[in-house]
Amino acid sequence: MTLRRAAVVVFPLLLVCTGFAAGAAAAQDAAPQRPPALSYDRIFADDADGELPEDLTWSPDGRRLAFLFDDPGSDGEDGEAALWVIEPPGEARRVVGEVAAPPSPEEVSEAGEEVREAEEAAGDADDAAAGGRVESFAWAPDGEALVVVSEGDLWWVTLADGAARRLTATEEEESAPTVAPDGGAVAFVRDFDLWLLDLDSGAERALTEGGTEDEVIHADTDWVYWEEIWGRSSTGYWWSPDGARIAFYRFEEEPVETYPLVDFTTVPYPTVTWQKYPKAGTANPRVRIGVVDVASGALRWLDTGPDPAAYLARVHWRPDAEALMIERLAREQDRLDLLLCDPADGSCPVVHSETWPTWVNLGDDFRWLSDGRFVRGSERTGWRHLDLHAADGTLLRALTAGEWSVTSLDAVDEERGRVLFTSFGPGPLGAARRRVATVPLAAGPDDEVTADLTVLTPEEGWHSATAADGGRSWVHTWSDADTPPRMAIRDLAGRAVAALPSRPPVFDPAALPAWRFFTLAGPDGVELPARTLDPATRPAGGEVPALMYHYGGPGSQVVVDRWGGVRDLWHKRMAQRGYAVLAVDNQASIFFGKAGEDRLHRRFGPTNLAAQRAAAAWLAGHDWIDGDRIGLWGWSGGGSNTLYCLFNAPGTWRAGVSGAPVTDWRLYDTIWTERYLDHPDDNAEGYVLSSPITYASKLEDRLLVVHGTADDNVHPQNTIALAAKLVSAGKPFEDAVYPRQKHGFRGPSSRHFYERMERFFDEALRRPDP
Repeated sequence: MTLRRAAVVVFPLLLVCTGFAAGAAAAQDAAPQRPPALSYDRIFADDADGELPEDLTWSPDGRRLAFLFDDPGSDGEDGEAALWVIEPPGEARRVVGEVAAPPSPEEVSEAGEEVREAEEAAGDADDAAAGGRVESFAWAPDGEALVVVSEGDLWWVTLADGAARRLTATEEEESAPTVAPDGGAVAFVRDFDLWLLDLDSGAERALTEGGTEDEVIHADTDWVYWEEIWGRSSTGYWWSPDGARIAFYRFEEEPVETYPLVDFTTVPYPTVTWQKYPKAGTANPRVRIGVVDVASGALRWLDTGPDPAAYLARVHWRPDAEALMIERLAREQDRLDLLLCDPADGSCPVVHSETWPTWVNLGDDFRWLSDGRFVRGSERTGWRHLDLHAADGTLLRALTAGEWSVTSLDAVDEERGRVLFTSFGPGPLGAARRRVATVPLAAGPDDEVTADLTVLTPEEGWHSATAADGGRSWVHTWSDADTPPRMAIRDLAGRAVAALPSRPPVFDPAALPAWRFFTLAGPDGVELPARTLDPATRPAGGEVPALMYHYGGPGSQVVVDRWGGVRDLWHKRMAQRGYAVLAVDNQASIFFGKAGEDRLHRRFGPTNLAAQRAAAAWLAGHDWIDGDRIGLWGWSGGGSNTLYCLFNAPGTWRAGVSGAPVTDWRLYDTIWTERYLDHPDDNAEGYVLSSPITYASKLEDRLLVVHGTADDNVHPQNTIALAAKLVSAGKPFEDAVYPRQKHGFRGPSSRHFYERMERFFDEALRRPDP
């Protein structure tokens, strides 16, 4: 078996302070009785913190918005979503709930036309609401129809009547459908090849051939590109704006080694899933980009340079369809080149380059203008900002500037000459929030950068924009650390023009402990961003235990003024049960810009350890917190850093929980690991010193390590290797293995983990020493 990736709002203010709330200090006189804590049944209820639309997708003309939302008329037990559409300022309407279930393999004729005729005769469209769920969808160019994926088959849904017409009925799965710019055909991926289906005749033809998961992947991504280049989206092909050509990836997987993921629950023998996974210092897949002529099938490979190890990270067709821009990142990731490729002859001259002594971060902030100029994000100043480039790649000017960063380029409205973007704000806690703003494309007075910046969301909290092409309408999503997300459709002036369906939480968020934001003194006197939850009560004259949560990787953050879902509900539950809760970001976090994250170049561990030790000392400095009863936990990179902290500062924390940790950085993937630590051959000492497993023999505190056996991101090999080291060193520890769980736990396993972690910390921190 092989693996495949598978309303009025009250905005609370951020509080800058030097300690816990006065109410927490006063709690020393409170009685030990506590109100009931938020139950696990509530935390893990379906849509516990409410429900909002998902997969928000604007039509190409920006008139309509499609999204998935649970049908209020259904029982909701299966969590299946219906397809909805809204045309602002109108109301949202349900287009289709479920499309008909695909036939059994015995019913599938080898002749596709016979299948279609049989379905039409059976009145298949009339049964469109009786079968499989809507999994994904894409708009037709005119905004009058959508192509839908349901249980591996494609359907054509027209908005006028909601009728669903089956396009495919195969044993193979179809995925990633897109409609041709002229609306006459649908491209999709089947069996790792790119296919085209004519909407009038239903005829299909393959545009590539020879695709197999273990050898050649066409028009899709392999695992490491999917995870580290594309951020877990499956982008693998791109229509030219005129519909004449399609550019696509070709991955040759032969050089990549495989990893066995074992399902021990199958009887009588385990089932092995083989995953192509390049580990640090090993061979990546060979990657090319081809351009196929849709009419003739003629194929042209683009000349992206002599280095086969380079990452071909982004593809952008120019509006005139005469060229496409490719972002090429060196394997060392310290150089990013913009290649302007000619699809006719395959030539790809470099028109702009960006280098950085450590690494260059990729972004999704690139937009063409109609005249061939383009807007893109860059960290050339040490903070990520938007630049305007000429058609030949020349840098014209900066559009934004300051000691804050743009986090997304949301839209360009050429007609009004403005750019819509999301960023965090300046100041020591500015990065805890997000704001949506616009700036003009044209130069301002005296060419002053951002002189005309307009913030559309001045209220504090976490704002984001899902914008229509051109930016005239956008979905505004807002939350803060104590308020679940809310949505509204707004215009470019920020005015609400339409509402979206939603469901409220199953509990009252205002009745839960509230996060407080502040800064605390870190290494070298640097003010570190932090947030706390006060314990609900405290025994009279006694001290309370504390929990610390962290991540600690480059450019990351856990100090966020946004709703945190299950994890933060658990933290609030623990505060209700008498724990103080603290999260602190270190000097490599997003708060400190590119120069901050560069602190981790070639060496993980010490920067985060210094910050977390300062945070633990800050907790211990409160006379109502027991500095000897502090716990630390984190997941993934946070799990790695939990191990590093416990092993290198024994006694600072009494106990720690490490979830899905990388324990030896030689075991993690090429792109992420080499970006920060460089190639193992060039930084062997850095890999050893950065790996928690190196220090396993120093463990003195209680430790629980958690891993899923199906984790295809951080392999369970990491935890097994650590266990061997701890056993060899005679160090006691606890572990929890979750069968068939991947990197992010789902279903009952997620609840079981949090309940297990609570018991662990209660046993370690709430009971006095024997």
